Amino acid sequence: MKLILFYLRKLFSVVRNEVLVLPSRVAVIIFFLFILLLPSFTDDVYILRVFTLTCIFAIFAASWDLLCGFTGQLNFGHALFFGVGAYSAALMNLHWQLAPWFSIPLGALIAVAAGLIVGIPALRLKGTYLALTTMAFPIIVMGLVFTFPDFTGGELGISGIEKLAPTRIQEYYVISILMLGLCTIMWKITDSNTGIIFHAIREDEIAVRASGINTIRYKLLAFCLSGFFAGIAGGLYAHFMRIAGPSTLEVSLSFQVVIWSIFGGAATIYGPVAAVFLLYPTIELFHLIQDYRTIVFAIVVLLVLIFMPDGLFRWLREKVEEECPRCKVRNIALRKTCRVCTAPLH
Repeated sequence: MKLILFYLRKLFSVVRNEVLVLPSRVAVIIFFLFILLLPSFTDDVYILRVFTLTCIFAIFAASWDLLCGFTGQLNFGHALFFGVGAYSAALMNLHWQLAPWFSIPLGALIAVAAGLIVGIPALRLKGTYLALTTMAFPIIVMGLVFTFPDFTGGELGISGIEKLAPTRIQEYYVISILMLGLCTIMWKITDSNTGIIFHAIREDEIAVRASGINTIRYKLLAFCLSGFFAGIAGGLYAHFMRIAGPSTLEVSLSFQVVIWSIFGGAATIYGPVAAVFLLYPTIELFHLIQDYRTIVFAIVVLLVLIFMPDGLFRWLREKVEEECPRCKVRNIALRKTCRVCTAPLH
């Protein structure tokens, strides 16, 4: 009993001294609670469907940010990984009768192979040339889909795939918990030494190479990690929708994920995830104004890009928090001295 009380006191101390001191951390806790408790407030099938798809696209957006936001390798063909993961999981489930728990990870590994196929020839390219090259790959794969309709289903896609879970609520919990876990893993990767090297490659690759770091290896690693997480998102999408079609490889999907990431704030992981949860349900729930919602969406995105070029959620965080110039610890903006080193903040 004393041991339990000790750990409870320790947990309370951590929450009070490390979590509740920053608005961004409180927002993360509220977000986790919202995701986990949503089915307790509504059992509407349509709302659960919208938020389940939102969770899938949140993984997809975070995977783009892991590659492009942190390493600066501009990828306009990110739908390749999503589509390869979706088609691979669907084909293995349909033809080999593999359960989703096997077909989705295997599909993600095939997406990793696609990441290597894209990454190796793209290593010598930068900027616009890299973006146009990556954009060509999903178009090539889509051509192969239409070339072999007996195997890929052609324009109709592959249907009759096994569901992730028997009920909509169970599917929601499977996908939402995976989203929370995978996005946390991606954030931890970017917060590690590997993430620091990714960031350094984006800022000055020549200097990183001059310091003795193999930048080629790390850029390939970024392509593979991004492909893996995007492939998982694609596999989840295929099993949730019970179909894998050419829409998973469309160029518009690649541009959509770029918009989400830049809108929320690139090189943050949390920015693209928050942007998806703000934009996708808003557009879907405003289905009553079908003729105008795309225009409204475009106007909102343009305003954010003009007045908040670093992203909406990064801008909001800078407004409510401030970094200490001495110890680099973040503090709430209302404080006048740092909570750690007591240095003046203003």
